[in-house]
Amino acid sequence: MQIYPAIDIRGGRCVRLRQGNYNEETVFGDDPLEMALRWKNQGAPWLHLVDLDGARAGHPVNHDVVRNIVEGTGLPCQMGGGIRSEDSIRMALEELKLARVIIGTRALREPEWFIAMCQSWPGRLALGLDARDSMVATDGWMNVSQVSAMELARKFVGVPLAAVIYTNIANDGMMQGIDPDTLDDLVALARMGLPVIASGGVASLDDIRRLQAIADDEPGLIGVITGRAIYEGTVDVAEACRLTAS
Repeated sequence: MQIYPAIDIRGGRCVRLRQGNYNEETVFGDDPLEMALRWKNQGAPWLHLVDLDGARAGHPVNHDVVRNIVEGTGLPCQMGGGIRSEDSIRMALEELKLARVIIGTRALREPEWFIAMCQSWPGRLALGLDARDSMVATDGWMNVSQVSAMELARKFVGVPLAAVIYTNIANDGMMQGIDPDTLDDLVALARMGLPVIASGGVASLDDIRRLQAIADDEPGLIGVITGRAIYEGTVDVAEACRLTAS
């Protein structure tokens, strides 16, 4: 299981939101590349980038910032936020040199299109499965659909996607830990045969340990994204990487 430090970009700065609420923003740095290098130096094997402006606009916005992080760190980076067309996928993978892009909103609305894109770029696209009360949220978390997260995930079993990134919005940025229902959902997704990355709710190294214990039994749990906890100092990236390396 790998650690993915999160760098959320809005207005060119490194920020975090509470529960995806754009009105509940904390700025953690004016230079996202500087932050990315900090996590690299602490041993992070990947970076998780979110273009918050792109999620709201429906197309990627912070191209220069993302390019600087990819080139400046040399780490494989995955990014979500406004990736909703074949052109934006191609731009992100071929021009920005991202290792992986994350698609949520359009995958929910047009599963067949997402499957076709995964077949065109096998192992390069991740499904962003964002849920509130187990129902899928879209459009930068501004809307909650009537589609169950598990129901949507089942449509992509056997598809050559890179991962399913599962976020419980209710936990995201709240520093309350990962709740048992979310842990159960992660197990269920892994047992479908999907590669799963946990996101949202990590508050301490105990959460990392709980996830690693699941990954020991369910190798489909391949990673965990952590954001606010590493910025507020309740999770040490270097120690988290050591815990998951064994």
